[in-house]
Amino acid sequence: MSSPQPPAPQAVAPQAVAPQAVAPQAVAPQAAAPHWQAAGGGAYPGYTSPIPVVRTHLGHAIASEWTKIRSVRSTIWTLGVFVLLVVGIGLAVAALIAANASPESMRDQNPLSFGFFGLLLGSMCVMTLGVLTTASEYGTGMIRTTTVACPSRARILAAKAIVFSSVAFVVTFVSVLVVAFADVALLDGARTPSGQEWLKGTVGISLYIALLGLLSLLVGSVIRHSAGAITLMIGLVLAPLVIALFMVAESLQGLREALFEYSIPNQLSVFYSNSLTESGPSGWDPLWIALGVTAAAFAGAWALLENRDV
Repeated sequence: MSSPQPPAPQAVAPQAVAPQAVAPQAVAPQAAAPHWQAAGGGAYPGYTSPIPVVRTHLGHAIASEWTKIRSVRSTIWTLGVFVLLVVGIGLAVAALIAANASPESMRDQNPLSFGFFGLLLGSMCVMTLGVLTTASEYGTGMIRTTTVACPSRARILAAKAIVFSSVAFVVTFVSVLVVAFADVALLDGARTPSGQEWLKGTVGISLYIALLGLLSLLVGSVIRHSAGAITLMIGLVLAPLVIALFMVAESLQGLREALFEYSIPNQLSVFYSNSLTESGPSGWDPLWIALGVTAAAFAGAWALLENRDV
């Protein structure tokens, strides 16, 4: 008996697959690249930044520096101590003299002059803040961010100078004005200050302190070290008087008198018509001297800032 044979495989005819029609996709038109991208051939030529591109100017740098100076703790501490010294010592000296001095001895005394003692000590605070405004950025490395945001270094220095000097002038003016009114009220026996004395004892002295702080800012920009610049500025205030005290030789008499006459404490006293020496600067001379020295320091700090790495 023969075994059954397996069925033969049937041929399957291949089926033709109809090609599917692909609908064309609508391509959205691309926005034109902004001018600043098209010029440089940016990596994303089709991207349009939502941030408007504007040309920066000095006002932007001033706004940045104002944000810095009002947001750091050193500003609050230094200016707070400054106000405490100027107002506190000024009122304390006037109250002490009013309680112990006779009206006859106060007859020819300018009552505004008693603000000198507080200002002499308070100027250290303004100088410290001026140094920290620039030198602290080199210590923290913040100056690199500042120069990236504002490549114009002259604009950076100008913005720092404008903001700091404005703050220093306003705080000094308000402080000395409070002391001046209080001293006039406390010292009944003293003479009434003239208009010129009021102007020099309030506006003039405030401009001088602001220039002194601005000079400290420029020294901090040159030295780039907070402690070194503060020490140098304090030495500038105190060293001439200390050195002059030890110049007892007759041959050094001229130099000794010059150190006394042009020392910062003596120039401060000139604004109250109460100079420590009989010769030397008078009237508004200390203000012009401070302005000239500060202008020279600004030129030197700007030249170094332009030519040195940050």
